[in-house]
Amino acid sequence: MSLLLPETEEALAAEIARAHAAREPLGIEGRGTKRAMLRPVQAARTLSTRNLTGITLYRPTELMIRARAGTPIPEIEAALAENNQQIIAEPPDLSAMFGASEAATLGGVVSTNLSGPRRIMWGAMRDHVLGIRAVTGEGEVFRSGGRVLKNVTGLDLCKLLTGAHGTLGVLTEVTLKVLPRAEATGTLAIRVPDAARGVAALSAALGSPYGVSGAALLMDGHAPMGLTGTVALARIEDFRESVTYRMGKLREELAELGEATLLDTAASHSLWRAVRDAEPLGATPDEAIWRISVAPSAAPRAVIALRAAFDAKLLLDWGGGLIWVAGPATEHAHGAVMQAAAGGRGSFTLFRAPASLAATVPVLPEEPPPLAAIARRVKATLDPHGLLNPGRMRA
Repeated sequence: MSLLLPETEEALAAEIARAHAAREPLGIEGRGTKRAMLRPVQAARTLSTRNLTGITLYRPTELMIRARAGTPIPEIEAALAENNQQIIAEPPDLSAMFGASEAATLGGVVSTNLSGPRRIMWGAMRDHVLGIRAVTGEGEVFRSGGRVLKNVTGLDLCKLLTGAHGTLGVLTEVTLKVLPRAEATGTLAIRVPDAARGVAALSAALGSPYGVSGAALLMDGHAPMGLTGTVALARIEDFRESVTYRMGKLREELAELGEATLLDTAASHSLWRAVRDAEPLGATPDEAIWRISVAPSAAPRAVIALRAAFDAKLLLDWGGGLIWVAGPATEHAHGAVMQAAAGGRGSFTLFRAPASLAATVPVLPEEPPPLAAIARRVKATLDPHGLLNPGRMRA
């Protein structure tokens, strides 16, 4: 597969225009860290944004940052850290999961709408994209949004392209809203007997008045920090005195749910970084990985169904609303995941699998007919010949 490496937005647009004229499909990527995600792309050439790098505007007092799509996430995080700020959605680093040696890019994270544990409090990545510059499947450069939240009239292309996996347009620049970084972080770790009790603990923590910004359930003995068994985690981030007080009150309120341990800021940062990156899932390189999104109340039933179907490894996040699953890369296991998601009236994503499986099964649920009709109309407008990342999301 040949790789196109344009140095500028204009050069990138010219490459897409040439592909459009020749009706030539293109794979779209940043540094290729999530090339193995979803389905294999059906294209002979790949267009990379890795050379479109650099922070183009950063206004700490306005809580916004703008950077080109190929800018590595660590570069953006380092610039924000100098002003004690952070990316709100806490995007995961899944390079280990996909066997990648490079860091993810801003465009890649936005295109996949990847969000970490903080999503339960502050929303997903798409909720913090203020503006974009992108190129359509015909080679036309366009922009949407701006530097503040209330800047959208008509079709919100920022929301459409976030999570579209490069199938609607190629991002060249992204403007993000950011927030101050918390002075301190505390974590309450509660040992529980099973998933049902664990989700109950997470729900109680999230329903408390103490501003929990992370709620996860570690299972299967893959927990870091020396934690063993099934452990419910609740995180609070704020000023040091506030975190100390609120963690103490939360521990009192949840005391009857199980043996509890308090983790300090350093331990919490390490632990939640692991949760963010799905490390406690303990998936081996030959196993497939899925993500299921259900209502938290449906998570215990999904856990029971999955473990009855195959030897599933599990990690719950978002208060039980997100279930990471690892297991054999077989159609049987995939069918069980689909059934578990449907049983919880949720959705599934085949996150990682061998091409032999990913190319033959649905990697995402079918869209309801009304939404599918709208999606086709949007696709026909932005990429009329279906040249951008064909086959990535659906056959």
